[in-house]
Amino acid sequence: MTYKKIDSTRISISQLMQPSNSNFGGKIHGGYILNLMDQIAFACASKHSETYCVTASVDTVDFLNPIEIGELVTMKASINFVGRTSMVVGIRVESENIRTGEIKHCNSSYFTMVAKDDNGNSVEVPGLIINDKTEVKRFLKSIKRTETKKLRKKEFEHADFSHTHYLDDLKKYRVKIELPDN
Repeated sequence: MTYKKIDSTRISISQLMQPSNSNFGGKIHGGYILNLMDQIAFACASKHSETYCVTASVDTVDFLNPIEIGELVTMKASINFVGRTSMVVGIRVESENIRTGEIKHCNSSYFTMVAKDDNGNSVEVPGLIINDKTEVKRFLKSIKRTETKKLRKKEFEHADFSHTHYLDDLKKYRVKIELPDN
């Protein structure tokens, strides 16, 4: 198996935000930002795997700060985790007011990408060489996110699932349960 340093596949892109990318509120449309994030995730994963990659899932897209028309958006991507055929690409999105120099963290997200061959079959990806504590932390956080997702799926998609086990938990939320008596 081959291994690659995370630094060798880091990617950064910057783009000036145009009025054509804004929503009705005058802020940059979240869907446009997601499109750019998907592009940089693809580029980062393809650079690491040296093959075509597809998006398998997107985890944790929280829009923390709005992006204004005229701001410079910079996205930074790196491989945080590799499996056998998949990679988790961590992406950080920042916007900069180019007149004042103020920089805002707009979001961070994690895209799981799968490497494919010319026939669409999943192919093995290189392993990672981790060089610092931050990279170790990112790798471990990716493992924990995957484990949590599997546990949640098992808990709620199990054949024996019963909502009645959760009714007390729901009492502290703004929800009224009115199910038919069947």
